[in-house]
Amino acid sequence: MRSGVIAQKMGMTRVFTQTGEHVPVTVLKLENCQVVGHRTEERNGYTGLQLGAGKAKVKNVTRPQRGHFAIAHVEPKRKLAEFRVSPENMIDVGAEITADHFVAGQRVDVTGTSIGKGFAGAMKRHNFSGMRASHGVSVSHRSHGATGQCQDPGKVFKGKKMAGHMGATRVTTQNLEVVKTDVELGIILVRGAVPGAKGGWVLVRDAVKKALPDDVPMPGAFRASEAAASAEAQSGEVQAEGGEQ
Repeated sequence: MRSGVIAQKMGMTRVFTQTGEHVPVTVLKLENCQVVGHRTEERNGYTGLQLGAGKAKVKNVTRPQRGHFAIAHVEPKRKLAEFRVSPENMIDVGAEITADHFVAGQRVDVTGTSIGKGFAGAMKRHNFSGMRASHGVSVSHRSHGATGQCQDPGKVFKGKKMAGHMGATRVTTQNLEVVKTDVELGIILVRGAVPGAKGGWVLVRDAVKKALPDDVPMPGAFRASEAAASAEAQSGEVQAEGGEQ
């Protein structure tokens, strides 16, 4: 089980294949998607990674969060999320996950918050057919009809499909195909539509119902943090000096 990523939905466009077929795709952008914390079996009861993405102003971050980001040596993040991972697929804190974490042709599951529609009727919300257009029906053509039974049980059951608030809920679209990735731009092109509005944050993870391709990087594709890179460079210089002596 690998880690997913936090991406921002930029909108939809299309790309053309070599045969001239056009493929509708959603553009997902990775913006400084870094590992902020670890979840271990000894301390938390499970293994996982806490990821952060985007940039947040320091004045908009609480003091405990500032300390959390300072320990991880990363800038304050706008969006945080956790991903369950296998112990062998843990990634160092501070590492930045890149777009080639996924490969073309791979299937992914995308989770986001659907666009809010406000209060909607039963026809729009649940695809009801509505009442008859004639034969005594007046004024209530878009009504959902009867909602209960007779004296027994004499109530409306919970979960009955009726008019109400529509959208603005957590939605997961499964088995979307990754068409292309661009590491320099930090962009992932996914075939089809994903939940949410433009600018919304989504979680992209390996598909649960499809097998991983053989060329998927394990534990993932990422860049080491600047602090870790400088520490490795200093250790290398110290070893070199020790070897010269």
